[in-house]
Amino acid sequence: MSSTEHREPLQVLKHYFGFEGFVGTQDEVVKQILQRKDGLVVMPTGGGKSLCYQLPALCLDGVALVVSPLIALMKDQVDALVARGIPATMINSTLSWAEQKERLNKMSAGDYKLVYVAPERFRAESFMSALERVNISLLAVDEAHCLSQWGHDFRPDYMRLGNVLESLGRPQCIALTATATKVVRDDILKVLALRDPFEMISGFSRPNLSLNINSVDKVSQKFTRLRKVIKEHKTGIVYCATRKRVEEVSEMLTDWGMSCIAYHGGMSDQERETTQNVFINKKADVAVATNAFGMGIDRSDVRFVVHFEIPGSVEAYYQEAGRAGRDGEASYCELLFNYADTRTQEFFIEGVNPSYKTICDVYQYMLNHADKDYQLVETLDQIKEGAGVKNGIAVGSALGVLIRHRYVERYDVPGQRAKGTRLLQPQVLTSQLAIDKNALEEKSRRDREKLDAMVRLCYSHNCRQQWILDYFGDPSGERCGDCDQCRGESSGDLRAPVGEEVTIVRKALSGVARMSRRTNEGWEGRFGRGRIVQMLMGSRSQDILRLKLDTLTTYGILQSLGTAYVNGLFRSLHDGGLIYTQKGEYPLIALTPLGDKVMRGEADFQLCWPDEKGLAEKNSSSSAGVQLEELGFDPVLFDKLKMLRNALAKSQGVKAYEVFSNKTLEQFTRLRPKTIAQGEQVRGVGGFKAERYLQHFVQAIADYEREYL
Repeated sequence: MSSTEHREPLQVLKHYFGFEGFVGTQDEVVKQILQRKDGLVVMPTGGGKSLCYQLPALCLDGVALVVSPLIALMKDQVDALVARGIPATMINSTLSWAEQKERLNKMSAGDYKLVYVAPERFRAESFMSALERVNISLLAVDEAHCLSQWGHDFRPDYMRLGNVLESLGRPQCIALTATATKVVRDDILKVLALRDPFEMISGFSRPNLSLNINSVDKVSQKFTRLRKVIKEHKTGIVYCATRKRVEEVSEMLTDWGMSCIAYHGGMSDQERETTQNVFINKKADVAVATNAFGMGIDRSDVRFVVHFEIPGSVEAYYQEAGRAGRDGEASYCELLFNYADTRTQEFFIEGVNPSYKTICDVYQYMLNHADKDYQLVETLDQIKEGAGVKNGIAVGSALGVLIRHRYVERYDVPGQRAKGTRLLQPQVLTSQLAIDKNALEEKSRRDREKLDAMVRLCYSHNCRQQWILDYFGDPSGERCGDCDQCRGESSGDLRAPVGEEVTIVRKALSGVARMSRRTNEGWEGRFGRGRIVQMLMGSRSQDILRLKLDTLTTYGILQSLGTAYVNGLFRSLHDGGLIYTQKGEYPLIALTPLGDKVMRGEADFQLCWPDEKGLAEKNSSSSAGVQLEELGFDPVLFDKLKMLRNALAKSQGVKAYEVFSNKTLEQFTRLRPKTIAQGEQVRGVGGFKAERYLQHFVQAIADYEREYL
């Protein structure tokens, strides 16, 4: 390709990409890059992020190097560029050295405008030497959150990129990502040492996405809900936390007669590429996958994303949810939340954050078992067993730490599946390892904070979009009007307390304090929300009496409010940052610093208050005397009845709770009245409501049972 230094961006845009103009902030980003400035670009998934560096690459002399974390991702990008007549290629571990050398020679000759490379390529001295002959116009770091250890998808090889820039003579550098908190953005700027960079934060709002979080108790309920979502929205992605779950879900979809593919890390590179192409080429409607799938996937008609389990961070959740509706059309996202699923994420966090002791155990094992050439050829499972490490993921992570500190290196062993490990400083004893323990602990703490934030989002009764925008530090967020909270009645307006509400909140917080312990770091939980509410309500259950909670000064002080209202109040206290859910096997509740001050009357606060009219009704029994807690609760039917209730309220011009309260809808899901007469026996159904609304709900329940049961 001849020099394009003076070609107009709009001319290039139309010629190669077929667009008449830029969208969003693309114009300003391209302008800044063509002025030869370093920069950081945060742009939502589907916002045209890739074009921001691809187009300038065509306008500048030389070759643009694009750092990409996944082979499948770079292949998709390269294939799309080549299809547009743009000379582009990729260099990664799937190529032989002869193939890499051929492409490097073509780079030197100016035959390519964009070359995608995996970050680990920069480790090879031969690769770095070859780049000395290449005129590099731009280094674009895609998925730049990967270089921050506070990011949700940290990749150690990305940390080298600051040194790589220096080795390459400091070419212009652009870092791009779809999701990054202020801490991660600062880390990106620091690691890459960008020079007087421009920052373009396009905003995190994705108004075409309906974000929904559905609490479920059983896996069977997840499958029921998943089937309904797929039936309604047809094309999408189901994210699972483990490869085992991917296989289970994909098998179920196949049994249902649905066209789907399964994608996870246990597959070979070729299998993953083939499988991914089936989905991209629209030969399958649904992809069931672990979190790596979808990064950079350019399929515009993804109409839904379902998370079968909770992701490890808000960043991961929002990035994956953003793979729906890349064409800007309305799309649906749902997370099937069960607190027990956090244990899987806790396991992953332990795995990617090995303790100093684990690192030492792995290193000592290699010192003890290396041969005379200081080499050891064993699988990670063999090292795990030999070093006595419980978490298998932690072995690979420990090796990663040792590799980054240049104590060991890994190498391929011809004809063997197991990789070899070579000691680079065998004279260094385990007790002499120069590894920052505080840094290890800090990263683990931050990763756990990210999971805690994800749990808070799941429990929140605020607008989902607004909550997420606030998390990313975007103050512009307004209520989206289309998430599960905005469509329901329970997410009231945020306001300061009035009347007796201050006293009620201080009593509730005092109850939390009496059932917690104070430490030097703050309050530490000892009981879950259910047990605390029981105590505040004056329960005489065996557990309350056995634990002597009836002797506390706060025992029974909120009894007059009703269990349902107090439960709703605790959700509001959680959302308002006055209490928090402590990490661990069980969701224990404790006071936050703000909650401690509010309890003492030393701070003001605001809450989205629970709806007293809807929540204050007792949950003990129906008028027929049936114990409701003995009957099954169906969250899928409950969601269906809520949508019906909200539609009727809108058509009648009344508040949703004026049709039926949430508690009445819950009783409908448990009692499932089949006639008007049976429906009239449900608490909260009066003569007027029965006459105006009841028939719709009886019919909806009947339709649901015919379709799903």
